[in-house]
Amino acid sequence: MIFRSTRGIAPEKNFSGAVIQGIASDKGLYVPAEFPKLEKSWETYAAMEYKELAAEVLRPYLDEFTDEELKACIDGAYTGKFEAEDVVPLASAGGAHFLELYHGPTAAFKDMALALMPYMMRAALVKEKEDKTVCILVSTSGDTGIAALKGFEDVPGTCIIVFFPDGAVSPVQEIQMRTATGSNTYVTSIFGNFDDAQTTQKALLNDPALAEEVGALGYRFSAANSMNAGRLLPQVAYYVWAYAQMVKQGAVKAGDPINVCVPSGNFGNILSAWYAKQMGVPMNKLICGSNKNNVLTDFFHTGVYDARRDFYVTNSPSMDILISSNLERLLYHLSGNDPAVVRSLMEQLASEKRYEATDAIKAGLSQFAAGYANEDEILAAIGEVYEKDHYLMDTHTAVGYKVWKDYAAIAGDDTPAVIASTASPYKFAAAVGSAIGLKPTGDEFEAIAALEQASGVKVPYGLAELKGRKLLHEGAIRREDMRDFVRETIKSRV
Repeated sequence: MIFRSTRGIAPEKNFSGAVIQGIASDKGLYVPAEFPKLEKSWETYAAMEYKELAAEVLRPYLDEFTDEELKACIDGAYTGKFEAEDVVPLASAGGAHFLELYHGPTAAFKDMALALMPYMMRAALVKEKEDKTVCILVSTSGDTGIAALKGFEDVPGTCIIVFFPDGAVSPVQEIQMRTATGSNTYVTSIFGNFDDAQTTQKALLNDPALAEEVGALGYRFSAANSMNAGRLLPQVAYYVWAYAQMVKQGAVKAGDPINVCVPSGNFGNILSAWYAKQMGVPMNKLICGSNKNNVLTDFFHTGVYDARRDFYVTNSPSMDILISSNLERLLYHLSGNDPAVVRSLMEQLASEKRYEATDAIKAGLSQFAAGYANEDEILAAIGEVYEKDHYLMDTHTAVGYKVWKDYAAIAGDDTPAVIASTASPYKFAAAVGSAIGLKPTGDEFEAIAALEQASGVKVPYGLAELKGRKLLHEGAIRREDMRDFVRETIKSRV
């Protein structure tokens, strides 16, 4: 399988080269040159365990890996690390089906890829005969950083540096990051928002002088955000799994379509669903849910991407994003794989914070629907589903539920729906507790205990052990100091 940059100038890579590189040297993102088709029957997929199905989905993309190498990666990622026996349960509530992606070590959907990515990275480093230590840079609005720190903890040949916006993640997310263990993990917050961190990270990854400097020290850069193809592709597997489980549960007949709704900030998770559709999963509408930072909603309604707007810190902080990096990949595919179009649009975004999609891209956007929920609507959705079905949603999943419900009512579309449930409600216990009528507490751990007592839903193991853990990564820096932080971190390791 060949991977190409969305901007068309950087050299082509195989999967191993793409996952090590992270972001292409021309600032583009790597995409597969083609989408392999699913070849087995849905009844066959429905009978598979998750690990077996994931191997089926990923094998054509990782075709330089032997079956044994791929199996070792997948077994290492998912065996004994997820609380759910089948890794990704599909639950029914509120008239929809919730794909519970949060039963891993850090209680968020990022575990699904970031439990696997370190194993793929290690195998890729061997295959590419890479002799430098890979320094993985991560900008996070919350969950990516935690899952990446856990996934790459003490992985040989790597170190990981995570930046998150100061005061703009949940208390649980911050504690998870600041207590991260591992001799190769480094964390700091920055004074700014997620877009500030991500924009600066991209600049560092494409800074030739910095690359030369750290190269002389025996290091090279990569990324663990969904900008890396190694983060994106494992997510495709769980959408194939979702459809197979819908067939297994009798929610649809094999071949009949479903709708998929994904709460989205950086656009990677819903893009993975679109990739699954290209591989042959019968999907009708892909519904993109946003919070008050509704730049994606406006884009799908108008074809104009305009980041010149106020930025809001909300009760769904992982979606507090105005520059959705993975949208670049969709633009590439919908343009007919035309890198010149992508370069032009991305140049406009960099200089003007705005662009308008071409007619060809706008035509492709008809595969999507979009909507958003404000903070009060998020809390109301959580309360509604809990009161009706005693089912707890986190604030991000509630965005998906509210947006799906609005879409179905307006469009009159009763197609069975799968909603990506992206995080445990305990990661945002105070907000979820208030939504179901619990009294406010002065402490996040008290909120977790109160929510567990009221709901009877077990606290995930990765969160239950957080209280009392020692803070290992303290402090905050200016975004302008991120470059120096990276340089000094690497120097301290030499």
